[in-house]
Amino acid sequence: MHVPDGFIDAPVSAGAGVVAVAGVALALRGARRELDDRTAPLAGLTAAFVFAAQMLNFPVAAGTSGHLLGGTLAAILVGPWTGVLCVSVVLLVQGLLFADGGLTALGVNIINMAFVTVLVGYGLFRLLLRVLPRTRAAAAGAAFAGAVVSVPAAAVVFTGIYALGGTTDVSIGKVAAAMIGVHVLIGIGEALITALTVSSVLAVRPDLVYGARGLAKPLELRPEPATV
Repeated sequence: MHVPDGFIDAPVSAGAGVVAVAGVALALRGARRELDDRTAPLAGLTAAFVFAAQMLNFPVAAGTSGHLLGGTLAAILVGPWTGVLCVSVVLLVQGLLFADGGLTALGVNIINMAFVTVLVGYGLFRLLLRVLPRTRAAAAGAAFAGAVVSVPAAAVVFTGIYALGGTTDVSIGKVAAAMIGVHVLIGIGEALITALTVSSVLAVRPDLVYGARGLAKPLELRPEPATV
Protein backbone atom coordinates (compact mmCIF):
# COMPACT_ATOMS: atom_id res chain seq x y z
CA MET A 1 0.00 0.00 0.00
CA HIS A 2 3.00 2.31 0.45
CA VAL A 3 3.15 4.30 -2.79
CA PRO A 4 6.72 5.02 -3.99
CA ASP A 5 8.02 8.20 -5.57
CA GLY A 6 7.15 8.64 -9.24
CA PHE A 7 4.18 6.26 -9.27
CA ILE A 8 1.72 9.18 -9.20
CA ASP A 9 2.45 12.30 -11.25
CA ALA A 10 3.49 15.61 -9.69
CA PRO A 11 0.18 17.55 -9.95
CA VAL A 12 -1.87 14.79 -8.30
CA SER A 13 0.83 14.16 -5.68
CA ALA A 14 0.90 17.86 -4.86
CA GLY A 15 -2.88 17.99 -4.62
CA ALA A 16 -2.89 14.97 -2.33
CA GLY A 17 -0.24 16.66 -0.22
CA VAL A 18 -2.44 19.73 0.22
CA VAL A 19 -5.40 17.54 1.22
CA ALA A 20 -3.22 15.60 3.65
CA VAL A 21 -1.87 18.76 5.30
CA ALA A 22 -5.38 20.15 5.70
CA GLY A 23 -6.64 16.86 7.10
CA VAL A 24 -3.78 16.55 9.59
CA ALA A 25 -4.37 20.15 10.71
CA LEU A 26 -8.03 19.30 11.40
CA ALA A 27 -6.95 16.14 13.21
CA LEU A 28 -4.63 18.17 15.45
CA ARG A 29 -7.58 20.31 16.53
CA GLY A 30 -9.88 17.35 16.97
CA ALA A 31 -7.34 15.36 18.97
CA ARG A 32 -7.40 17.99 21.70
CA ARG A 33 -10.93 16.87 22.56
CA GLU A 34 -9.93 13.19 22.64
CA LEU A 35 -6.71 13.27 24.63
CA ASP A 36 -6.14 13.90 28.30
CA ASP A 37 -3.43 13.08 30.81
CA ARG A 38 -4.62 9.49 30.98
CA THR A 39 -5.06 8.76 27.27
CA ALA A 40 -2.11 10.70 25.80
CA PRO A 41 0.42 7.97 26.73
CA LEU A 42 -1.83 5.38 25.07
CA ALA A 43 -1.69 7.38 21.83
CA GLY A 44 2.10 7.11 21.87
CA LEU A 45 1.92 3.39 22.54
CA THR A 46 -0.62 2.96 19.75
CA ALA A 47 1.60 4.78 17.25
CA ALA A 48 4.57 2.64 18.31
CA PHE A 49 2.52 -0.54 17.94
CA VAL A 50 1.29 0.44 14.47
CA PHE A 51 4.85 1.33 13.44
CA ALA A 52 6.21 -2.02 14.62
CA ALA A 53 3.32 -3.97 13.10
CA GLN A 54 3.71 -2.26 9.73
CA MET A 55 7.32 -3.41 9.59
CA LEU A 56 6.19 -7.05 9.78
CA ASN A 57 4.76 -8.60 6.62
CA PHE A 58 2.58 -11.69 6.47
CA PRO A 59 1.97 -13.80 3.33
CA VAL A 60 -1.45 -13.40 1.70
CA ALA A 61 -0.98 -15.08 -1.69
CA ALA A 62 1.71 -16.59 -3.87
CA GLY A 63 4.54 -14.07 -3.98
CA THR A 64 2.48 -11.42 -2.17
CA SER A 65 2.64 -10.18 1.40
CA GLY A 66 0.82 -7.57 3.42
CA HIS A 67 1.06 -5.68 6.68
CA LEU A 68 -1.18 -3.93 9.17
CA LEU A 69 -2.42 -0.49 8.12
CA GLY A 70 -3.62 0.28 11.62
CA GLY A 71 -6.08 3.11 11.01
CA THR A 72 -9.13 1.32 12.37
CA LEU A 73 -7.24 -0.05 15.37
CA ALA A 74 -5.78 3.35 16.27
CA ALA A 75 -9.16 5.09 15.92
CA ILE A 76 -10.91 2.56 18.17
CA LEU A 77 -8.23 2.76 20.86
CA VAL A 78 -7.56 6.52 20.99
CA GLY A 79 -10.24 8.22 18.87
CA PRO A 80 -10.57 8.97 15.14
CA TRP A 81 -8.73 12.31 15.12
CA THR A 82 -5.88 10.96 17.20
CA GLY A 83 -5.88 7.79 15.10
CA VAL A 84 -5.28 9.87 11.97
CA LEU A 85 -2.35 11.56 13.69
CA CYS A 86 -0.86 8.26 14.88
CA VAL A 87 -0.87 6.69 11.41
CA SER A 88 0.32 9.91 9.74
CA VAL A 89 3.32 10.13 12.08
CA VAL A 90 4.14 6.49 11.41
CA LEU A 91 4.04 7.07 7.65
CA LEU A 92 6.23 10.18 7.95
CA VAL A 93 8.87 8.34 10.00
CA GLN A 94 8.82 5.37 7.63
CA GLY A 95 9.25 7.63 4.61
CA LEU A 96 12.05 9.69 6.15
CA LEU A 97 14.08 6.97 7.87
CA PHE A 98 13.28 3.75 6.05
CA ALA A 99 12.32 4.87 2.52
CA ASP A 100 9.10 2.92 2.97
CA GLY A 101 6.83 4.99 0.74
CA GLY A 102 8.02 7.98 -1.27
CA LEU A 103 8.23 11.45 0.25
CA THR A 104 6.54 12.98 -2.79
CA ALA A 105 3.79 10.38 -2.34
CA LEU A 106 3.41 11.02 1.40
CA GLY A 107 0.13 12.85 0.86
CA VAL A 108 -1.25 9.93 -1.16
CA ASN A 109 -0.17 7.45 1.52
CA ILE A 110 -1.69 9.51 4.33
CA ILE A 111 -4.99 9.77 2.45
CA ASN A 112 -5.10 6.02 1.79
CA MET A 113 -3.76 4.60 5.03
CA ALA A 114 -4.76 7.24 7.59
CA PHE A 115 -7.85 9.08 6.39
CA VAL A 116 -9.69 6.32 4.53
CA THR A 117 -9.02 3.53 7.01
CA VAL A 118 -10.09 5.68 9.96
CA LEU A 119 -13.18 7.08 8.26
CA VAL A 120 -14.42 3.75 6.92
CA GLY A 121 -13.23 1.42 9.68
CA TYR A 122 -14.15 3.54 12.68
CA GLY A 123 -17.40 4.68 11.08
CA LEU A 124 -18.51 1.09 10.51
CA PHE A 125 -17.37 0.10 14.00
CA ARG A 126 -19.50 2.78 15.64
CA LEU A 127 -22.47 1.99 13.40
CA LEU A 128 -22.37 -1.68 14.36
CA LEU A 129 -22.08 -0.87 18.06
CA ARG A 130 -25.44 0.89 17.85
CA VAL A 131 -27.23 -2.30 16.84
CA LEU A 132 -25.15 -5.02 18.51
CA PRO A 133 -25.33 -6.05 22.16
CA ARG A 134 -23.09 -3.91 24.33
CA THR A 135 -20.62 -6.66 25.13
CA ARG A 136 -16.87 -7.17 24.68
CA ALA A 137 -17.49 -9.89 22.08
CA ALA A 138 -19.73 -7.57 20.07
CA ALA A 139 -17.13 -4.80 20.22
CA ALA A 140 -14.45 -7.20 18.98
CA GLY A 141 -16.74 -8.32 16.16
CA ALA A 142 -17.46 -4.72 15.20
CA ALA A 143 -13.72 -4.00 15.22
CA PHE A 144 -13.15 -7.00 12.94
CA ALA A 145 -15.82 -5.80 10.49
CA GLY A 146 -14.52 -2.23 10.45
CA ALA A 147 -10.95 -3.31 9.84
CA VAL A 148 -11.74 -5.89 7.18
CA VAL A 149 -13.69 -3.31 5.13
CA SER A 150 -11.26 -0.43 5.65
CA VAL A 151 -8.33 -2.08 3.84
CA PRO A 152 -10.00 -2.76 0.45
CA ALA A 153 -11.66 0.68 0.79
CA ALA A 154 -8.18 2.21 0.90
CA ALA A 155 -7.26 0.14 -2.18
CA VAL A 156 -10.32 1.50 -4.00
CA VAL A 157 -9.33 5.08 -3.19
CA PHE A 158 -5.77 4.42 -4.35
CA THR A 159 -7.15 3.08 -7.63
CA GLY A 160 -9.07 6.34 -8.07
CA ILE A 161 -5.92 8.37 -7.41
CA TYR A 162 -4.01 6.20 -9.88
CA ALA A 163 -6.72 6.85 -12.47
CA LEU A 164 -6.11 10.58 -12.03
CA GLY A 165 -2.33 10.60 -12.04
CA GLY A 166 -0.81 7.17 -12.59
CA THR A 167 2.49 7.28 -14.46
CA THR A 168 2.72 3.67 -15.63
CA ASP A 169 1.10 2.09 -18.67
CA VAL A 170 -0.81 -0.50 -16.62
CA SER A 171 -4.54 -0.26 -17.23
CA ILE A 172 -6.92 0.91 -14.50
CA GLY A 173 -8.73 -2.42 -14.66
CA LYS A 174 -5.57 -4.39 -13.92
CA VAL A 175 -4.56 -2.05 -11.11
CA ALA A 176 -8.02 -2.27 -9.55
CA ALA A 177 -8.15 -6.06 -9.80
CA ALA A 178 -4.67 -6.49 -8.32
CA MET A 179 -5.02 -3.91 -5.55
CA ILE A 180 -8.52 -4.73 -4.40
CA GLY A 181 -8.11 -8.50 -4.69
CA VAL A 182 -4.92 -8.62 -2.66
CA HIS A 183 -6.13 -6.10 -0.09
CA VAL A 184 -9.28 -8.09 0.58
CA LEU A 185 -6.94 -10.83 1.82
CA ILE A 186 -4.76 -8.34 3.68
CA GLY A 187 -7.92 -6.98 5.29
CA ILE A 188 -8.61 -10.35 6.88
CA GLY A 189 -5.22 -10.33 8.59
CA GLU A 190 -5.75 -6.71 9.61
CA ALA A 191 -9.15 -7.56 11.04
CA LEU A 192 -7.82 -10.44 13.11
CA ILE A 193 -5.06 -8.30 14.63
CA THR A 194 -7.49 -5.45 15.29
CA ALA A 195 -10.16 -7.62 16.89
CA LEU A 196 -7.67 -9.48 19.10
CA THR A 197 -6.01 -6.25 20.24
CA VAL A 198 -9.28 -4.48 21.00
CA SER A 199 -10.64 -7.52 22.83
CA SER A 200 -7.46 -7.83 24.90
CA VAL A 201 -7.48 -4.18 25.97
CA LEU A 202 -11.20 -4.32 26.75
CA ALA A 203 -10.58 -7.32 28.97
CA VAL A 204 -8.17 -5.45 31.25
CA ARG A 205 -8.83 -1.71 30.80
CA PRO A 206 -12.12 -1.07 28.97
CA ASP A 207 -12.04 2.56 30.08
CA LEU A 208 -9.02 3.15 27.83
CA VAL A 209 -10.75 2.06 24.60
CA TYR A 210 -12.09 5.31 23.18
CA GLY A 211 -14.49 3.75 20.71
CA ALA A 212 -16.14 1.48 23.28
CA ARG A 213 -16.22 3.65 26.40
CA GLY A 214 -19.93 3.07 26.74
CA LEU A 215 -19.21 -0.59 27.41
CA ALA A 216 -17.18 0.17 30.50
CA LYS A 217 -19.26 0.17 33.66
CA PRO A 218 -18.37 2.97 36.06
CA LEU A 219 -16.92 1.96 39.37
CA GLU A 220 -19.49 1.79 42.14
CA LEU A 221 -18.75 2.32 45.78
CA ARG A 222 -20.82 -0.12 47.78
CA PRO A 223 -21.25 0.48 51.50
CA GLU A 224 -20.20 -2.34 53.73
CA PRO A 225 -23.09 -4.28 55.22
CA ALA A 226 -24.03 -3.22 58.68
CA THR A 227 -22.85 -5.50 61.45
CA VAL A 228 -24.92 -6.30 64.48
